[in-house]
Amino acid sequence: MIIVMGVLLPFMGTVLGASCVYLLKDKLNNTLEKFLLGFASGVMLAASIWSLLIPAMDMIEKSGGIVWIPASVGIVLGVLFLLLLDYVIPHLHKDSQYQEGPKSKFSKLTKLTLAVILHNIPEGMAVGVVLAGVMTEEVTITLMGALALSIGIALQNFPEGAIISMPLKIAGKSKNKAFLAGALSGIVEPVGAVITIFLASFVTPILPYLLSFAAGSMIYVVVEELIPDSHTGDHSNLSVIGVTLGFVLMMILDIALG
Repeated sequence: MIIVMGVLLPFMGTVLGASCVYLLKDKLNNTLEKFLLGFASGVMLAASIWSLLIPAMDMIEKSGGIVWIPASVGIVLGVLFLLLLDYVIPHLHKDSQYQEGPKSKFSKLTKLTLAVILHNIPEGMAVGVVLAGVMTEEVTITLMGALALSIGIALQNFPEGAIISMPLKIAGKSKNKAFLAGALSGIVEPVGAVITIFLASFVTPILPYLLSFAAGSMIYVVVEELIPDSHTGDHSNLSVIGVTLGFVLMMILDIALG
């Protein structure tokens, strides 16, 4: 049951964010949005360290290997993987006028949604590989520690659902259609988690590399997207406060439950 909760919680965070179309008349307050983006950055950075990299290095240390090799290789491969996706998938970041990836005739909304999906891929992988490690008893993290990772990612997914659904509502779409679009933007996370769990169960010897790969992917998203978005315009200090609180909260969750 807890495994199922771990898989679904990040998606539920996106769904709750998308439900803002029923609660708010206008878009998210700009100040609040900057804080939430900073908070998401802090959560992902802390999760990359305590939920992914430290367990990966503990596994290698127990087996007598060179601790830093899997971590370094995995991080680099994770970053390269996201760079590749950025290059081959047309997408548009919030508040940007310039499309990234190959030219396409996709609508602006579709490109924004693809950007969120790119963001969600490493999060689904992170949840999946941690749960797979717990199931195979090869990772020095408890089931509650894995659940803490899912809770942290669910918290930082909240603004993402709203970022997709609220502009649709403002553009004239019905609340139900706007909600559905925002919610479905997060479906890649449980799908990615389940696929990763399935694959990781067959490749236990490389779990440290998979954990580090997920960490590198998440770090890429933070550095390339979340932090730059949170510092546009005024009130960037709020994003710093958000990063701090998100990092500390995720660290506490992971240490207390892990």
